Amino acid sequence: MLGYPDAALVDTSRAVEEAREIGQAATLMYALVHALLIHIQCGNYAVANAEADELVALANEKGALFWKAQGMSKQGCILALTGKAAEAVQMITSGIAAWRSTGSTAWMPLYLAYLARAHAELGQFEHAWRCIDEAMMAAETTKERWHEADVHRLAGEIALLSPEPDAAKAYFERALSVARAQQAKSWELRAAMSMARMWRDQGKHKQAHDLLAPFYGWFTEGFATLDLKQAKVLLDALAS
Repeated sequence: MLGYPDAALVDTSRAVEEAREIGQAATLMYALVHALLIHIQCGNYAVANAEADELVALANEKGALFWKAQGMSKQGCILALTGKAAEAVQMITSGIAAWRSTGSTAWMPLYLAYLARAHAELGQFEHAWRCIDEAMMAAETTKERWHEADVHRLAGEIALLSPEPDAAKAYFERALSVARAQQAKSWELRAAMSMARMWRDQGKHKQAHDLLAPFYGWFTEGFATLDLKQAKVLLDALAS
């Protein structure tokens, strides 16, 4: 989140490798949960999906609902990010139900935000806004704020799809503000891309370019990740 995705991927690879060497199921499930999240954030969806499948299979084998629920929920997030909204709604909803049955409240801002995104893509805006409101409330109640900036960014994306697109700007501005306060450069870049795309579609090309360029220019690594590749394409298009 701080803007060093290559370093994150090195740590992730080492964590999973060491967990496999230890050969203890709970340790491996813990490593897989966090590794696949990093791959999701870097846009490595095929790798993330393989790790999620392994996690769910291992959790089934060990009768570990706690880990299975996390795997299911993250499988649903991957579906939401890869254009399979209807499947995403079903999988995330099932995963959240299983997760809540364990008594846990962690990760909910993340899961609910991606569930909201999937609902919005299906045109189910009432459900989408309910999920976004729940995600924001969960962050406020539990103080789990690491995903807060992206919750607001996704709210803006939902607004753009909805009959009330004018609300998007305030959500993107809030996303940028939260990310800046957390020094979360990766979240800042995402929020800036969302704002820049909105301005591009409004014909404000220079304004969009001038917003996005400094955020992209800050990065010194991670140029193979999805966000940075998309930012480069967008910047080039805005400059032409």
